[in-house]
Amino acid sequence: MDLSIVIPLYNEEESLPELVAWIERVCTEQGLSHEVIMIDDGSTDDSWKVVERLATQYPTVKGIRFQRNYGKSPALNEGFKASSGNVVITMDADLQDSPDEILELYRMITEGNYDLVSGWKKVRYDNAVTKNLPSKLYNAVNRRFSGLKLHDMNCGLKAYKRKVIKSIEVYGEMHRFIPVLAKYAGFRKIGEKVVQHRPRKYGVSKFGWERFINGFLDLMSVQFVSRFGKKPMHLFGTLGFFTFLIGFFITIWLIIERLHEGADFGLTRKVGFYLALTTMVMGTLFFLTGFIAELLVRNASDRNVYLMEQRIGFNDPDA
Repeated sequence: MDLSIVIPLYNEEESLPELVAWIERVCTEQGLSHEVIMIDDGSTDDSWKVVERLATQYPTVKGIRFQRNYGKSPALNEGFKASSGNVVITMDADLQDSPDEILELYRMITEGNYDLVSGWKKVRYDNAVTKNLPSKLYNAVNRRFSGLKLHDMNCGLKAYKRKVIKSIEVYGEMHRFIPVLAKYAGFRKIGEKVVQHRPRKYGVSKFGWERFINGFLDLMSVQFVSRFGKKPMHLFGTLGFFTFLIGFFITIWLIIERLHEGADFGLTRKVGFYLALTTMVMGTLFFLTGFIAELLVRNASDRNVYLMEQRIGFNDPDA
């Protein structure tokens, strides 16, 4: 199969028929064999009924329904696992991403040999204060820490080689950092394409102000997991060694002072005594944290499990 289009959705019943019809028109005109995988992330409206209806109308439409709302990252992760296309394209369900971009994204992967192409909504129709400005700051920080020169890391419209999405796991709220995850997985040819951003036609945004705090925390998390996720002792052991070493040298200095001053030396009245004690205890705790983290990494399950209520269009017992 040429193409899988993965669409996470939450309460988007109004936009789905128009979106799927548009995708089908574009793919049919270009002669692309494709599938449209729609992941209903626990919608409380009639989104799933619409997906079921579309699956009977279009043989290419498949659906996965979560038992409750888990978030965009788990939805993408399950969509990636279910996809079978040589190229995988993700887009949002709110019609702000244009399906007309599909062909050029597909060509950049197949002919340009990119591993991943991220959309760049250069002209946006969002609120300048609550969305555009924070987005620019977030992307600037992300470029600084990740080394990826992408202008719009969180754009929902992206294209991937199949081996990319099969090599990464998207969990928590890591959908914001998929290019970073791909980079740390060893994929180096990551590109960018200016894409059309359309005004929201139906409904309201599902993301609030808390995404800015979560985004910063997730940025630190992805940096840690990518660099030390499989070798936590390298981080905690190094911290423990140098912290303990500081305490050890302070202790040596206190011993030298004690020998020099003799019986008049009041050890517990010295600030250095408590500093040495604290740093040596902290160093030991860092070491123990590293050992425990190593044990957890070696025994942890490889995958998160998300409860799915229904699947349609898939050739498996759960469908």
